[in-house]
Amino acid sequence: MTRTYGSQSMSDPLRTVLMRRPDASFAVSDPNRWGYAAKPDLTAAQKEHDALVELLKRSGIEVLYHEEPQPEKADSIFVHDPAIVTDRGAVILRMGKELRRGEEGSMARAFGSFGVPILATLHNDATAEGGDLLWVDHDTLAVGQGFRTNNEGLRQIREAVEAIGIEAVPVPLPSFRGPEACLHLMSLVSLLDDDLAVVYPRLFPVPFWKFLREHGFDFVEVPDEEFQTMAPNVLAVAPRDCIMLEGNPVTEARLKDVGCRVRTYRGKEISLKAEGGATCLTRPVLRSW
Repeated sequence: MTRTYGSQSMSDPLRTVLMRRPDASFAVSDPNRWGYAAKPDLTAAQKEHDALVELLKRSGIEVLYHEEPQPEKADSIFVHDPAIVTDRGAVILRMGKELRRGEEGSMARAFGSFGVPILATLHNDATAEGGDLLWVDHDTLAVGQGFRTNNEGLRQIREAVEAIGIEAVPVPLPSFRGPEACLHLMSLVSLLDDDLAVVYPRLFPVPFWKFLREHGFDFVEVPDEEFQTMAPNVLAVAPRDCIMLEGNPVTEARLKDVGCRVRTYRGKEISLKAEGGATCLTRPVLRSW
């Protein structure tokens, strides 16, 4: 039987992805409340999102739409965060950003409509967001420990995935700009192949740097001037075949120098204003060879 879900990799060929087109809730009246740099223009945001979807489709990827209305959930376009998808089903998380609470149940219902079973659901005091969860390999899940993913979130994730042969490895994160800002593990690193990562070295945790080195990874470093434009946030659609936000020429050139195919998307509204890159806008449902 052909698999229709399972995504225990950051770089295996992406077959199916879940996305959410910006709707009226994204055009927030108070961008400061949401941590946005400015109020997004909804029409422009939808055009940018449509173009990103077309870029993915041209890569042969099936794009599923998460369409359930979520009033006042501006961040719901960042579908990466409420869940991860294992080979045995989805783990529904619990958002560390309180304004995002409620997205999790909506995503669980979306998975149900697409035939993805629920393996586990975080509860009580646990918090965890998908941006803190990084597949180092098929059986190793790095779990960022910062303001969005807490110790109880790590414990419940570990309990859920150990039963199916996955090791959850904690990665302490720096405070950076404090609890109101969003610094995910994936704000600092993206994996583009089994042995290649793009990283922002200035904030990168030394123990995790050593861990990746021990696992055979080489690094492409993001310069300081491209961190704010989300150069570390790179979506691999296949090994060394990636999509990133336009306007990061140094990182783009460095990726090409190590054999990556790089395509860029325009994200003034959906990324720069709302602080979420290509990985944030996509929830991989199936990756496989």
